[in-house]
Amino acid sequence: MADPRGFLKTRERELAPKRPVALRLMDWREVVDPANPGMVQRQASRCMDCGVAFCHQGCPLGNLIPEWNDLMYRGREREAIERLHATNNFPEFTGRACPAPCESACVLGINQPAVTIKQIENSIIDQAFSNGWVQPQPPERLSGKTVAVVGSGPAGLAAAQQLTRAGHTVVVYERDEEPGGLLRFGIPDFKLEKELVSRRVEQLRAEGTRFRCGIEIGGDMSWAELRRRFDAVVVATGSTIPRPLPIDGRDLAGVHYAMEYLTAQNRMGGLPGAPIDAAGKHVIVIGGGDTGADCVGTAHRQGAASVTSLAIGRRPAESRTDAQPWPVHPTLFEVSSSHEEGGERKYLASTVEFVGDDAGRVTGLRVAETGFTEEGRVPIPGTEHLLEADLVLIAMGFTGPETIDEAGFALPVARRGAFARAADFSTELPGVYVAGDAGRGQSLIVWAIAEGRAAAAAVDRHLTGSTELPAPVGANDRAFA
Repeated sequence: MADPRGFLKTRERELAPKRPVALRLMDWREVVDPANPGMVQRQASRCMDCGVAFCHQGCPLGNLIPEWNDLMYRGREREAIERLHATNNFPEFTGRACPAPCESACVLGINQPAVTIKQIENSIIDQAFSNGWVQPQPPERLSGKTVAVVGSGPAGLAAAQQLTRAGHTVVVYERDEEPGGLLRFGIPDFKLEKELVSRRVEQLRAEGTRFRCGIEIGGDMSWAELRRRFDAVVVATGSTIPRPLPIDGRDLAGVHYAMEYLTAQNRMGGLPGAPIDAAGKHVIVIGGGDTGADCVGTAHRQGAASVTSLAIGRRPAESRTDAQPWPVHPTLFEVSSSHEEGGERKYLASTVEFVGDDAGRVTGLRVAETGFTEEGRVPIPGTEHLLEADLVLIAMGFTGPETIDEAGFALPVARRGAFARAADFSTELPGVYVAGDAGRGQSLIVWAIAEGRAAAAAVDRHLTGSTELPAPVGANDRAFA
């Protein structure tokens, strides 16, 4: 145990400072400054090393949180990164882009603020890279087996790294021009700087993973041909079909899906002149989740005249309710770094119609108050009002992966619009596996990495008859909910 009285000596959460709003809006750099080592040590000392560590269950990866908290408190940082990497291929991604269900499950959180697990994780991996402790781990020998991984998001990269280290020859196919998927093209730089993605890709390359970018499977190469070339295939294409909003005026110019907008700016690398630019415009973001917040922060940095977020539901509670007891991950009202930067948030807002001018450009939204009926959420008649808008971004989530229905390679769709698969991530096609959001549906980055690791174990067993790779989750596992 880090310090038997640590949680009594230090009762408050301390978080690393964020750069001032006025300063961070001038660039695309990460919002949060590095945490002070003394602060990290104090927060690590608050971990109680519980007999039943619920943080393990809260984390799909099964991160050994009490162990690396203890090591950080004792100043044994190199051992801490070894324990962290034992369960998580990419802690710098989860430390920045995961909502930290481990902290919601922290036992200390019953009557005190939870341990700052996510911040400690970030400190461990950042220090490890700074000190040169993160090195390639190529396999000692090759198996002679080949695996294709389609998609280079967190699930695909995790599966590829695990299978490469197991000795298989792995080729990652990515239709975009660079690897990283959502990590590179979906998440803004102010949350995850792209140098972090590039250095991990280079580590994978040094270990032997091969990347083939700019190749779309199902277009440039058929899925059937891919299956013929490789001993196994891992489909990790993500959940990329945006949830539609089929109301009048949807085809007006200036109405875009969130990922169109975010991807366009991410490709600019922080430079001005993105194809979809909020500069000087009144921006409305439909959707109150993380993707919507990313749109808000991006619009601020582009110089929007105003930014308004619309959420169809009620404003969440600021603390746990009886319906969301510990240790479930609750839905709470949170102020993200993007919301700190300005703008307005509206709840119980149902979009009824996009309004446009004679030139076919959007000029506003007709919005009504949300009502609740047996059929679900509906706009209340007579409550409509008009909101001004020059740019509207739809951030309502995703319905599933792009379909694969090709002669010799067809994947049926199951729940939540995702590909059907067995508990071990296998499909009806021998040697074909599905990992990440393509099989789970829209989910968290920590689940994607966990599924990539588990799918890799299943593929290794399929190819060799046994495996020593860890499988932290099954395809049918669910989080505390």
